[in-house]
Order: sequence, then structure tokens, then C-alpha cells
Amino acid sequence: MRTITLIPGDGIGPSIVEAAVKVVEATGVKITWDKQIAGMAAVEAEGNPLPETTIASIRANRICFKGPLTTPVGGGYRSVNVTLRQTFNLYANVRPAMSFEGTDTLFRNVNLVTIRENTEGLYAGIEHFIKVDEEKIAAESIAVVTRKGCERIIEYAFQYARKAQRKKVTLVHKANILKCTSGLFLEIGREIAAKYPDIEFDDRIVDACSMQLVMKPEIYDVIVTTNLFGDILSDLASGLVGGLGLTAGANIGADAALFEAVHGSAPDIADKGIANPTAMILAGAMMLEHLGELDAARNIEQAVRNVIREGIYLTPDLKKDTTYGTNDLAASVIAKLG
Repeated sequence: MRTITLIPGDGIGPSIVEAAVKVVEATGVKITWDKQIAGMAAVEAEGNPLPETTIASIRANRICFKGPLTTPVGGGYRSVNVTLRQTFNLYANVRPAMSFEGTDTLFRNVNLVTIRENTEGLYAGIEHFIKVDEEKIAAESIAVVTRKGCERIIEYAFQYARKAQRKKVTLVHKANILKCTSGLFLEIGREIAAKYPDIEFDDRIVDACSMQLVMKPEIYDVIVTTNLFGDILSDLASGLVGGLGLTAGANIGADAALFEAVHGSAPDIADKGIANPTAMILAGAMMLEHLGELDAARNIEQAVRNVIREGIYLTPDLKKDTTYGTNDLAASVIAKLG
């Protein structure tokens, strides 16, 4: 029996998390859920978007299953997601993007994974205004790229590729302009690639990569990149396969791991029963894989594919004029578990 911190989240979070939990439990894997709060739910309950009790739970359990969170606007609140990544040093963000038969997209052959450095770069949050007579005349942000940070994320990407039997790692950068930060990332990438002769390695400037992704995404396998570039490219990749509603994410560190749907809390459709739980369900599959429950993880993934391919019990974002919703899709996935 494994204990996992469960954060339902805000907006549509509680409904899609509930659906995903039912799917995970239907595999037969024994889990005890330690329910905690964060985001707006925590602000309303405790005046703090990330309570110490939630942090303590994740620290004790080392695995967290999290719905989308809303960071309050104003009031000096930092992004809860960024804070969680930095608090637990979740340095690797892993975002698979794979085509689903039955979706209305331009591409049918996308099968790539974006591995994004998750704690450094411009998201380090080191920024300030330059003022003259109290007038803000400029704003500066400092992008922090360390040798240690580069080494661990690039090593992670190659190890991931080897374990997943993927053939190529592409390092994405802007070293032609950002010669120090991107330059260091590329330099270390080339050093590490030499240790993995079994895996093909190349590099791309980020703007060229963006263009190629929407022209011939099949040339990409594993992409490893820095924080800001990875944030953008992973969303782009999601768009190639049908949107964020079909994309799960893992945040991995040495001592903890967090699994989530990567989309927002969508308060406009909260409590309407129509939110797509697929991303959260697939996050559950990623979590089970991380726990070593490989058969259960593959079982969920295949069941999701079968449901989408059949095209019946789908939410409105996947099928116009449907009468089905969140719970119907989840129930259909459960029915197809082997």
C-alpha cells in the first residue's frame, strides 16, 4: 500500500481528479490518498496558497497527484506550481505528446517527449525594476543557468531516452544569441552526448525547432531544453495532438515527484461536468509507471486510446454536440481496462 498526497486543485480540478482517482483505483493498485489543499482553495481556507501541512505531506509521501491550481492575482503571491517545483527541487518536467486516433488534428504521427529544466532560467524569479524618482524606467530579469542544473537535466533526458528505448535526443537552445546561458547548456549537452553513443544527438535553435514542429514533428523524439523554451515548446507539442486536455506532465526530482494535468483550472466550466479528464488520467498512468506499476500504466494508456478512437463517450472539447461529460469518459476508460 502506497500513500500519495492528493491535491484536488481549483476550478475543474476536483472533478477531473476524482475521475482520474477512480481510474487509477480500478487498475487494482493499492493506494492510500492523503488529501491536501493548495491554490485558491487553500487561500480561502487558510489565507495561504501553499500551506505548511501540504508541504509536509509531500515531503513525507514523496509522491503527489495534483489537479490544476489557480494562483491569486495580486497580493504578492508567487505561482504555486513554480513554488512546488523549487521547494522540492523537481528539476525535470516531462511532457509526452503522442497522436490519438480519433482526434481532429492535422498530424497523425506525433510521438515526442519534451524534457524541460524546471527550476532555473528566467523562472528563477530574480527580477527587479530600475527606478528614477520612483518612475519605473526599466525592468530586469536574470536567467540563471548553472553547470549542475544543465548536467542533471541533460543526463536525465539521455537516461529517459535509453530507458524508454527512444533513439534520439535533440537539445534546443538559442546559443547564437544567448552565448552564455544557452551557450553553456549546449556545451554541456555535447559533452554528455558523447557518453551515449547508442543515442543519436543533435541540436536546434529554438525558433527553427518551433517551425519544424508544425511542419514535420515526426523528426523529433526527445527534446531537452531550458525552462522558458520548454514551457512554450511543450504547449506547442500539445497543440499538435489535440490540445492540453490530452497532455499529462510529470515533475521529477531526486526526493519527490509530482504528477498533474498541465492545463489550467478553467473556472468558466467548473461544476458543469464537461471537463476533459484525459490529461489527469494519463498523469495517473505516468505516476503508476514511476511507482513501477508498468502493467497498470500501460493498461490505462491503452484504455484511453480505445475510448478516444471509438469516439462515443467524449467531452465537448473532443466531440461537438456530445451529451457526455467528465464522468462518462472516465467510466468508459474503466470499462476498457484489461
